[in-house]
Amino acid sequence: MATAAITPTRMVLNQLKGRLKTARRGHKLLKDKRDELMRQFLDVVRRNKALRTQVEEGMTAAFASLTVASAIMSPEMLEQALLYPRQRVALDMTFKNIMSVNVPVYDFKTENSDPAEIYPYGFAFTSGELDDALEKLAQVFRDMLELAQVEKTMQLLAEEIEKTRRRVNALEYVMIPELESNIRYISMKLSENENATKVRLLKVKDMILEKAHNFQY
Repeated sequence: MATAAITPTRMVLNQLKGRLKTARRGHKLLKDKRDELMRQFLDVVRRNKALRTQVEEGMTAAFASLTVASAIMSPEMLEQALLYPRQRVALDMTFKNIMSVNVPVYDFKTENSDPAEIYPYGFAFTSGELDDALEKLAQVFRDMLELAQVEKTMQLLAEEIEKTRRRVNALEYVMIPELESNIRYISMKLSENENATKVRLLKVKDMILEKAHNFQY
């Protein structure tokens, strides 16, 4: 439906045609962006599923070893063994751009690269199961960090997909149909005015001929 306050002139018609061309181009670009975002999102979802399985399996194995260690060692001895960690970890965060979405990239660095530094105790009074538990936790830590990164990426991509979807729908179902309707309305009005002008000119011509030459059809 045409806007009631629109002025049916050729200048407005040309402006609306330009806006329609831009809107159609923008609609195509946004649809392409939405489709690519969906593809990227599905890839991240699959990665999230695989990582979650890895993390759950790693945590289950680590807690199983820790449970055995807790059964072998007294609570006081276990607490004393884990009271003062020897290794420090620094977490870095950078960003990666995915289709205009800045998603986080997490990485961590340890102060010491020696794998033995994950054990904050001597081996004389602790069980081997506790060593296994800490080793498995150290192995799963990187997967846990990547899982956090992937889940945040999923959230940000989902938000961007929703925003892009709304923009595509606004162009497809509101703006483009309204522009097309206004263009049809102005074109119809201009055609009516042109026909009316032709009729008036013919009548004026007939009047002039009749007056000048006493000529009548």
